[in-house]
Amino acid sequence: MIWHVVLDGVAEGPLGVGLDVINTATRLLESGLVPGAPRANPLRQRVVSLDGRPVRSGTGRSVCVDGALNLRSVKAGDVLLVPGLSAASERAVEQLLSRADTARGMELLARAAAKGAKVAASCSATFVLAAAGLLEGRNATTTWWLVPAFVRRFPQVTVRADRMVIESDGVLTAGSAFAHADLMLALVARVASPSLAHLVARYLVLDERVSQSRYMVMEHLRVSDPALRAVERFITANLGRQLTLAELARAAATSSRTLARRVQAGLGMTPLEFVQRVRVAHASHLLETTRDSVDDVAARVGYADAAAFRRVYRRYAGESPRGRQPRGSRPG
Repeated sequence: MIWHVVLDGVAEGPLGVGLDVINTATRLLESGLVPGAPRANPLRQRVVSLDGRPVRSGTGRSVCVDGALNLRSVKAGDVLLVPGLSAASERAVEQLLSRADTARGMELLARAAAKGAKVAASCSATFVLAAAGLLEGRNATTTWWLVPAFVRRFPQVTVRADRMVIESDGVLTAGSAFAHADLMLALVARVASPSLAHLVARYLVLDERVSQSRYMVMEHLRVSDPALRAVERFITANLGRQLTLAELARAAATSSRTLARRVQAGLGMTPLEFVQRVRVAHASHLLETTRDSVDDVAARVGYADAAAFRRVYRRYAGESPRGRQPRGSRPG
């Protein structure tokens, strides 16, 4: 059973996508189109609130539910899924986590996990899982622009801002809003079969994406820390050569250890990852606005080895460098 656990402020889009993915998967199972799929349908679903009453969505609409979340009905192997919430800023997240109903939801989610249920969330709902203690010592991802707030609030969680979906010891987290679709495909693959998840993605015209890096806006990730702004200026001014941590620290007028701590706290990444992100951001601009070859762009942003550049670019952008070039400018 998949339980869509909705709280006040639920984002309608992720909830709807989640229901559609499971409904499509169920119909495909029943049609017999999926070779090797389980005979019994493991993808039954219900939408529940904490008290069985409708909740208000982030846009103020009433969202009907099938009943209340009752832990007596939750079995080991079930999935409790919290769709993204309309908390798009650190202040909104703080208000969300201070609510009495959120605290009750945290308690129920933790108890369900203790019974052997999988727990999953996307977007700002990942803060609810973390506040419930379900992500402590685990890897997780969240909405990319809320990563600094997440890192500050939950330093015991290892945040992978670039990843679209992460599973860590039975707990799944996903990135911003419509990363919920990727989360649903991951759940279908684990609960039913990978071949069913691929077929669902084809029927619903969903791309199976591994990274949200291509959607990140570097300007949004910047914080008020003047040391980090100084480091970014230094990286940008020296794109064509390799940089050491000591050089970055001198640019920030601090020690290497302090810089690493401030980059992690402010951006949720290491100094090396920050350098690579800045390079990839500039490479994307060059690929989109010039007719330079991939090899030339690689050299301009500090990669003597074009193959290494391609690997780094794919890791952080979620696509190949050629995929970012306008079609008419691609060689051949």
